[in-house]
Amino acid sequence: MYKGITLSIASSCLFAGLYYYATLLAPLTGQEIFGWRMVLTLPCVTLFMIISKEWRHVAQLLSRLKRTPKLILGLSLSSALLGVQQWLFMWAPLNGRGLQVSLGYFLLPLAMLLAGRLLYRERLTLLQKAAGLSAALGVAHELYQVGGFSWEALLVAIGFPIYFILRRKLGTDHLGGLWFDMLLTLPFAAWIVMGQHAANSHFAQSPRLYLLVVLLGVITATAFMSYITASRLLSLSLFGLLGYVEPVLMLGVALILGEHIQADEWLTFLPIWVAVGMLILDGVRHLWRESVSIRIIENNAPA
Repeated sequence: MYKGITLSIASSCLFAGLYYYATLLAPLTGQEIFGWRMVLTLPCVTLFMIISKEWRHVAQLLSRLKRTPKLILGLSLSSALLGVQQWLFMWAPLNGRGLQVSLGYFLLPLAMLLAGRLLYRERLTLLQKAAGLSAALGVAHELYQVGGFSWEALLVAIGFPIYFILRRKLGTDHLGGLWFDMLLTLPFAAWIVMGQHAANSHFAQSPRLYLLVVLLGVITATAFMSYITASRLLSLSLFGLLGYVEPVLMLGVALILGEHIQADEWLTFLPIWVAVGMLILDGVRHLWRESVSIRIIENNAPA
């Protein structure tokens, strides 16, 4: 379990670190960074899958595609949804929108909670209901204050649940599905890289960019691999609980980069943070009950 916790926290630190790392790649734009990231991450993930003997998931999907060619439509949509999120993640900190994207990641678990309730009839605990109410207060304030959330926050909070729901429906919610999502994004990413590389001389002016973009791919692949490995080693509850580390770190990076929470934004952020705290408390209670139940079973087991 401790190995899983370490890997989960490490993946959150790496993903949040990429938020800051993007600023080191100037004068590359967010679009160029996205292109290089996708082009260089896929080979690293492929190597990991071969070494860890996970390539069977890709083979299974290829077999399904031969039997059901129209599956490519669903895979293309899944790839597009992931690609947009990966682009936004690289674009936001370079354009002063990191705070809004971090807000979207804080809203994400609450959006997932709502999706689970409405689509899969999952039952909510009292704390989860209270968290939903607290988040609703923050949402109501934002709607009253500016008429709605920023498109960046909404893209994360709504786009990711749609992505996860689609992957579940397609039966691609595994490493092979992620590999296909990256593969189908590759032509667009390569087009960006080749087009921008030919149109400017950023790399000629700053040769260090060659090393930095390679490290970008390695860091991204390592973060994905740590995340996926942790998901296998931990219970779903603990894994979901540790997922809150990333938006906290992203918020810190946004503030380090010079963004500020305005006075009229506190009544939006605070209720949402309280909601996240309630979900964390609910997760801790659930894990504690599980550990108590396991100890009781072990103590009552025949010698």
